[in-house]
Amino acid sequence: MKMKMDLRSFSFFLFVIVGFAVVPSESQETENENEFSYLQNSTLGPTHWGEIHKEWANCQNGSMQSPINIVNENVDIDCRLDMFQRSYKPAPPAVLINRGHDIMMKWKGNGEAGSININGTEYALQQLHWHSPSEHSIDGRKFAMELHMVHKSCEDMYAVVSMMYKIGEPNSFLAEIEESIDAIKKIDDGEEEIGIIDAGHVKRGTQKYYRYIGSLTTPPCSESVVWIIVKKIGTVSKHQVELMRDAVHDHSDRNARPTQAINSRVVKLYMP
Repeated sequence: MKMKMDLRSFSFFLFVIVGFAVVPSESQETENENEFSYLQNSTLGPTHWGEIHKEWANCQNGSMQSPINIVNENVDIDCRLDMFQRSYKPAPPAVLINRGHDIMMKWKGNGEAGSININGTEYALQQLHWHSPSEHSIDGRKFAMELHMVHKSCEDMYAVVSMMYKIGEPNSFLAEIEESIDAIKKIDDGEEEIGIIDAGHVKRGTQKYYRYIGSLTTPPCSESVVWIIVKKIGTVSKHQVELMRDAVHDHSDRNARPTQAINSRVVKLYMP
């Protein structure tokens, strides 16, 4: 058993090294999502993403793809992991953008919305967006919605903070921007400037989190992304989920990539 744990720890060490390698800037998420689809029976669907452009080959051939199913029985509890530090602040001007399959919020001022710090590396918040149902799953269970907060370091390394939500009380952060989301759904591929938004209003509710090395979940599916998945499941209203899906006009009831093989990766769980 001890040998098994040593091998798992060594494997995680290797993935951490890979995860903090420099990722070229062209590896960023595709801004215009009209070139691919989430429909399983479509030639533009998830199983064909890697065939659409050669730059998207990771979507088909990558070995560290996201999302994954996190199995609590297999995670490594590690109290030595640093608590990732958030430092968000109110920043104008925030803009909602209809990307074709999701609604993205970004700030025109680069890095002005704040950052997180992981192992001494600062990652500036670039944008956030929502998927429904959740892309990641816990012990095989998917949830109603997942928020991705995408961060990038000055060396073009990516870190994504993920929070998942079940149906229940309205989400307080989404409640702040519901009127703007309702307005943008009347505009195909449009955008709506919404003024000062504080990303710190996104509540995580716990210090416990999972961490692993994966990829972007949309083309080009670039790897070596540090994933931080908040363990606590928040709540979102059914109306809010429907509003986000209706706003994009993609005629799909979901915008979640199927779970990918975990392969030899190790998922760590931080327990303060």
